[in-house]
Amino acid sequence: MQETMILGIETSCDETAAAIVCNGRRILSNVINSQIDIHRQFGGVVPEVASRKHVENIALVVEEAFSQAGLTQRDIQAVAVTNRPGLIGALLVGVSFAKSYAYASQKPLIAVNHLQGHIYANFLEHDNIAFPAICLVVSGGHTSLLYMSEPGRMEIIGETRDDAAGEAFDKVARFLKLGYPGGPAVQKAAEQGEAGRMVLPRVFLDRNDYEFSFSGLKTAAMNEWKKIERRGGASVYDMAAEFQSALVEVLVEKTIRAAAHYHAKSILMAGGVAANGALRTLMGQRSRDEGYEIYYPSLGLCTDNAAMIAGCAYNAYRLGQFAPLDLNAYPAARSL
Repeated sequence: MQETMILGIETSCDETAAAIVCNGRRILSNVINSQIDIHRQFGGVVPEVASRKHVENIALVVEEAFSQAGLTQRDIQAVAVTNRPGLIGALLVGVSFAKSYAYASQKPLIAVNHLQGHIYANFLEHDNIAFPAICLVVSGGHTSLLYMSEPGRMEIIGETRDDAAGEAFDKVARFLKLGYPGGPAVQKAAEQGEAGRMVLPRVFLDRNDYEFSFSGLKTAAMNEWKKIERRGGASVYDMAAEFQSALVEVLVEKTIRAAAHYHAKSILMAGGVAANGALRTLMGQRSRDEGYEIYYPSLGLCTDNAAMIAGCAYNAYRLGQFAPLDLNAYPAARSL
């Protein structure tokens, strides 16, 4: 079998990443330059700062990806880049670099949807995923449920109306002074607390659809915490545990309902919040109880990375689905 090496570039938010993947499966390198320490002082990602850091780092990150893979520019067959969705300034850095690199090296350019990349992370590590499948993509910028009739064919059946799950984690963590990024900070605090000692709403769980809303949960958590603080004896660990439980229960139950409705054989999770231990545990339990196979990437492939972009681009390369050199970036997903 002829080997196809694809360079992937990912700059949709605050990670500058480059990777080289062989035949859509074998990761030869996967380099990530994280900006967490820079944005921690602000309690969240500052788009302008993220864009400037991408400009500073992208050439070095790509160079390191080639070095780790032991390859040169001549060894790759294509250049793949995330061009939607994400922070527009950050995306433009990656797209501009990828277009220049493809032109200079005379390699075809492949545009990759960031959400499809997250989903494909599962296929980098898991063989023989059965279809149809339901996939929960859950991160700082996205919370969506997708129906996948077969590999590469998917449609969004529900998404958040306001805050994404990861965004809600970040905002509540900042309000409770737990740190940044919010997901790991809330999870760590929740491990020392007990859910149920205060009650937060399970938003949209009473609706017969696959939509999400976490802005109301975030506000309820903040208001409840203010009341508890005035009364005294408040435990930030208990609040973290209840907030995490309320959010995770909605994600899991909506996903299980969708799997039943669409007669799914498998459930997939993807995105940064898919690394949350409570979500993995509850989704695993409910999936096994209902007879579904459950898949999610290893922790390193849940967060933004370029291996998922390079891997996702392999099928497009085989089909000759290349992007023009006037490729643009878009902040919204549009369609899959």
